[in-house]
Amino acid sequence: MAEVLAHSFKRNTPTMPDTIKSYIKGHWIAGDGEGIPAYHAITGDLIGHSSSEGLDYEGMLQYARKTANPVLRRMTFRERGLMLKKLALFLHARKDSYYPVSYMTGATKVDSWIDIEGGIGNIFANASLRRRMGDHPYYIDGDGIPLSKEGSFSAQHIMVPKTGVAVHINAYNFPIWGMLEKIAVNLLAGVPAVVKPSPLSGYLTEVMVRDIIDSGILPEGSLQLVSGSGHGILEHVTSQDIVTFTGSALTGKKLRAHPRIIEYSVPFTMEADSLNGAILAQDAVPGTPEFDLFIKEVRKEMTVKCGQKCTAIRRIIVPESLLEDVQIALAKSLSQTTIGDPAVKGVRMGALVSRGQRDALRDQIQKLQQSSEIIYGSLDSVDVTGADAEKGAFFSPILLRQDNPLQHRDVHDIEAFGPVSTIMPYADLDEAIHLSQMGRGSLVSSIVTYDDQIARQYVLGAASHHGRILILNRDCAAESTGHGSPLPQLTHGGPGRAGGGEEMGGIRGVKHYLQRCAVQGSPTSLTAVTQRYQIGGRPIDPGIHPFRKHFEELEVGETLMTHKRTITEADIINFANVSWDHFYAHTDETSLDGTIFEQRVAHGYFVLSAAAGLFVHPAKGPVLLNYGLEDCRFTKPVYAGMTIGVRFTVKEKMDQEKREDEPAKGIVKFLVDVYDEEDETVAIATILTMVKKLDQGESTESTSVYK
Repeated sequence: MAEVLAHSFKRNTPTMPDTIKSYIKGHWIAGDGEGIPAYHAITGDLIGHSSSEGLDYEGMLQYARKTANPVLRRMTFRERGLMLKKLALFLHARKDSYYPVSYMTGATKVDSWIDIEGGIGNIFANASLRRRMGDHPYYIDGDGIPLSKEGSFSAQHIMVPKTGVAVHINAYNFPIWGMLEKIAVNLLAGVPAVVKPSPLSGYLTEVMVRDIIDSGILPEGSLQLVSGSGHGILEHVTSQDIVTFTGSALTGKKLRAHPRIIEYSVPFTMEADSLNGAILAQDAVPGTPEFDLFIKEVRKEMTVKCGQKCTAIRRIIVPESLLEDVQIALAKSLSQTTIGDPAVKGVRMGALVSRGQRDALRDQIQKLQQSSEIIYGSLDSVDVTGADAEKGAFFSPILLRQDNPLQHRDVHDIEAFGPVSTIMPYADLDEAIHLSQMGRGSLVSSIVTYDDQIARQYVLGAASHHGRILILNRDCAAESTGHGSPLPQLTHGGPGRAGGGEEMGGIRGVKHYLQRCAVQGSPTSLTAVTQRYQIGGRPIDPGIHPFRKHFEELEVGETLMTHKRTITEADIINFANVSWDHFYAHTDETSLDGTIFEQRVAHGYFVLSAAAGLFVHPAKGPVLLNYGLEDCRFTKPVYAGMTIGVRFTVKEKMDQEKREDEPAKGIVKFLVDVYDEEDETVAIATILTMVKKLDQGESTESTSVYK
């Protein structure tokens, strides 16, 4: 189908009607009946029909649970991350084939880039999280928690993949990004997905899903596609499934209240279209870079994707004294936007996804006109380049003005999902904050200012009602990703009307598909279960120095008890001279009155350095390098005359993918517990080492342990 659609677009001739199919239980099938038509947004020609009538939803979900879920659950985060990386590389190599089909949705090249390459970039970003989530099928959440006085009873939170399936119900505006940003997260978590795109643009989703399935990169059943309405799919979800929804707040409310969702307490994440606001601060007057940035950002958010973005700016909140200036500047900027066929050079704004959406948009604007006036644009006509305005779903950018936004709630309640925004005044910053909150929860807002105190006041006042806030000024503008760009590293969601969900957000997003469980027991048992050493666990004799062992030979819990060393006053003085750290507590005993120190105290970093001298094996061996410290703390003063030793324990192991120019290796974390003659910890840290793997036929050298 991709070749058919792309060829048709290039010839600029009508596409022959086709069946937009679903991928269910390993097969491409068409639903019963005629289905829902999808039309070319530029020409108005019929592309095809999609139907979900007669699909076996129960069987589809069971197929994912029984076929793909066990396979994904057994994989480690590292393995799942590498799988995502491979998929991202595969799709990136084919990205150009998706653009011609994307243009049929009314998208320009820039719009398509956001959808296609933005979605693929999201997979890359989530794949990289494997380095932070450990080399286990589960995620170890936080540190161990002591629960008893003597240390024999403790707890550790772990998070395991749910045994169900993620059901993603997506909107029409981003048929690729909307799918990829969600499945990247659930697949990394170890959960398969069923994707239900909008019938209006789902033909583009189908094109990419065919490529994904043909690649063979994902385990069978990891991704299924429902083309059509999808009515009935929620009738079969269970408590181990996860449902996400992107779209209108009204539809989201209905889905959230579905009896099956309520009865089985099915996790439900909603990311709804919201009335996002952009605030121009009082310092950003005409002639400043900030004023120009504000106009540019608002125009961009009104016209990119023809305004069909859940993060688009719907409310333009400006100082009373600058209302006219903003109105004039914004109207001038909008007038320079060329609308038409995305294939024509110079076109900067395409069409809405369908003529039906055009009619719905006009109805919403007319509701807003009950209290606001149109100051730019027309509901009935639009100048179009390279296309027929009536055949395509074209629409003029519409700028409205509301002079009394505190009294008229409709501007804070009614969303016109297209190139539409309303300008409104505020008296002071507190009022601007209040207006931003009147949207009853938004995905994002922006404050454009070069005054950081204004920015601080706005953020602290408005953050309770927003999932994300952009502070935009001349310092960050060149590299800013902009008001309307959700990023995989950051939370995408918002409270109230915005849905209350948190899609993406790095590890936060992954946790949505995991079940947290508090595991209690002895530190030794918890070490065995989690494969991360728990303080107080029974030590294992390594037999030889751990630095003489290759990655595969090291066992979590192996503990080296080092030689001991007595700290002298000369050590402290010499370290001060070498390090240039002449802090008074280390060098001036006459200044210790009123401090916690009894006498000249050893530098914490000297204690750690001395510990390294005790636990490091000097000979060349499997340890390639030490590249960092984590969670380093100095817990008790060390004075001259005190004797220290080290409990050096294999804390955790993480495999690494092999690069062609490097030896096979893994990462080993060692717990460094420095203790004194009273067996009390004086310093504790985790060191990260890179350890070589065994070459075929190689064996570990027998060397006596340091004791």
